[in-house]
Amino acid sequence: MDERLFHLINEQWTNSAFDLFMPLISYAEIWTPFFLLAAVALLIFGGFRGRAFVFCTAVALGLSNLAVDPVKHAIGRARPKQLQTVRLIELEKTRPMILTIFKKPHIRFSNAAERARSGASFPSGHTTNNTVIAICCTIFYRRWGKFYWIIAGAVAYSRIYLGAHWPSDVIATFFLSVGETLLILAFCELIWQKIVSHRLPELAARHPRLIPASTS
Repeated sequence: MDERLFHLINEQWTNSAFDLFMPLISYAEIWTPFFLLAAVALLIFGGFRGRAFVFCTAVALGLSNLAVDPVKHAIGRARPKQLQTVRLIELEKTRPMILTIFKKPHIRFSNAAERARSGASFPSGHTTNNTVIAICCTIFYRRWGKFYWIIAGAVAYSRIYLGAHWPSDVIATFFLSVGETLLILAFCELIWQKIVSHRLPELAARHPRLIPASTS
């Protein structure tokens, strides 16, 4: 079922719009500057909640990514293109990279030379990062934060569409990332309650919780 679903998404459920959109949304180098600008804006203008959000998200991303490569090496699951011929999409190289949206992507099929390239398939780093961000957005910003799940879902789907991961890689990575993120956020809150509240009582009096508890 995993293999069949992969080939449906990668080879049959395709169209020209997705051929441009999927590699674009999956290309982290394009979007990293925008995320950094958003983080700086929240640090400056976002108040305590914005600074707490940036801090917790950065900690969650850092710690969860520390586990990605060790798990990849421990499990050693091969990527689809390392085992089979799969449909690949390559963006045109432009400077700045965002201008690639105006270029037609190159579509080809993987060959035997690529079977020794790339790392292991599970877990998916892209899915890990965007699941972490989506959970943090939801917890800190509730109603508006939930919109990030659209981006996270699109990125996760793109990893299958682009032939980088099996569907089961993406699904399992999602659950793994949810567990990791909730544990990390709980740890951050524990540090705030046990250490910061004693060292900085005035700050803790104004903000008794690092992570908002209300549903507003």
